[in-house]
Amino acid sequence: MPIKSISTGPNQAAHGAPAATAVPTTSQRLTSGQVWSALGKASFAVVSHVTPGGEPRSSGVVYTMVDRRLYVAVANDSWKARHIAAGGKVAVTVPVHRGGILSLLLPIPPATLSFHASATVQTGDDLRDAVLAKLGRLLPPERRATCSIVEIRPVSHFVTYGLGVSLRHMRDTVLARARIPVGP
Repeated sequence: MPIKSISTGPNQAAHGAPAATAVPTTSQRLTSGQVWSALGKASFAVVSHVTPGGEPRSSGVVYTMVDRRLYVAVANDSWKARHIAAGGKVAVTVPVHRGGILSLLLPIPPATLSFHASATVQTGDDLRDAVLAKLGRLLPPERRATCSIVEIRPVSHFVTYGLGVSLRHMRDTVLARARIPVGP
């Protein structure tokens, strides 16, 4: 006797078997606000740029965030200050710690949050008091005269991996990755 194919609705597969429950993708669950919150809680990032000669460069930096802008203190005469000022564009990746107590027992990879950004290099004298107050721990008053501040403004979209999903779902690239608009 041949098997008859029946469909009882959009949530059931052929032969009457219930379809697998659809899990929304991360970009359907994750919001711009949640990404900004994760960015505000972190303090370490890898900033990448291109030198005037076309060579790629990247370095780890400690940052603080004020009004949806990241601020990084660098030496006035550093290659970061010179090259970023010349190009004005950077790519940033922020590792987001996860795993809690479990990370003490097992190697838990961090989630990541990446984005393109415009970057401007300023002197410590050019900054608003709110920014200087947040930079206090990164930029002691005695260093203000000898450093520059890189202001990084994310543009377009955040690309995330593992943010807003369980550790189990980090292995599923469809569920673990998202592209979220930076927002206003």
